[in-house]
Formats: sequence, C-alpha cells, structure tokens
Amino acid sequence: MTITLCALNDLIPGRGAAVLLRDGHQLALFRHSDNSVDALDNHDPATGANVLSRGLLGDKDGNRVVVSPLLKHSYRLDDGTCLEGPWTVAVHSVTVVQGTVCLNTEPLEARKAQEPTCQTVSLH
Repeated sequence: MTITLCALNDLIPGRGAAVLLRDGHQLALFRHSDNSVDALDNHDPATGANVLSRGLLGDKDGNRVVVSPLLKHSYRLDDGTCLEGPWTVAVHSVTVVQGTVCLNTEPLEARKAQEPTCQTVSLH
C-alpha cells in the first residue's frame, strides 16, 4: 500500500520539508534537482529534536547526506547512517507517481510485484 504525501511541486529542489503522518510520526522529505525524493525520519537521534527536514543537503565522501541543523552531523540519505557518530535514522521508501510523492508502506518484496500506484489517504 502507498500513502499520498504531497505533490512533487510542493517540494523545492535542494530543500527539505517535514510531513506529519496521522499516527504522529514525522518524516523529512528531500527533493533533488533530478526530481528524485528521499525520505528519512525527521527525528535527529543525536539531539532528540525533529529537525532533519531543516538540514542542508550535500555530498560527503561520495554519499548524499543531510546535515542536521543543530550539531551538524551528516546522515546518509540511502541508509540513514550518521557519518560522525553511532546514530542511525530510519529511511523510508517513497516513489513519485504522476507528480505525486507516495510513501510505500509494504515490504520491498511485495512492492516489486506491483505496478506503481498511489492511493489517496487523508493525513489529517
């Protein structure tokens, strides 16, 4: 199953945006110049604050990263690993379908067998 998060055009390339899910969980979405989107938990485990969506996107040692705005720790966007410490943030699978950013809620194996679609679910 997928959940509609926002329109791709709602996201500014090179910047982050926070998304609040119905269960209170916060995600940080990052749109890149090639229109790909990465999603991590918005929670910075080093500080306990929900701030990663406000971080700076960059490249560190060949890895796409977001740099936390508080302690400047770099988190890899592909696996959530912190490059300066023992912390990790959860990475979430998102797809862009017909200009809509969708959160994949099924395990990867189940998604491989399906056509990409997006089901609209209210997040409020």
